[in-house]
Amino acid sequence: MAGETGDSPIDPNKIAYVYMQVADHIAAQIASGELQPGARLAGERDLGAEYGVAYLTARRAVRELRERGLVLTLPAKGTFVAYPETTGDGQEP
Repeated sequence: MAGETGDSPIDPNKIAYVYMQVADHIAAQIASGELQPGARLAGERDLGAEYGVAYLTARRAVRELRERGLVLTLPAKGTFVAYPETTGDGQEP
């Protein structure tokens, strides 16, 4: 997610919370279609290692994504990209 070369999109000097940077990066991947609805996100420890942050920071980023309605977490199953909500006619709101 953070890139194959190992360079993280997180800038510790940026005036923004690190968890928000992680959440924004994952949200951008969802918006671009890189992460499709139903795709499983890596576990919190793996996300932390991938982005070079503490796992609790990754946990807070996932919580932020849940609050935005972009992901769903199923206990003992994992965290998945949410399907867009549709109106009754099959169109996105």
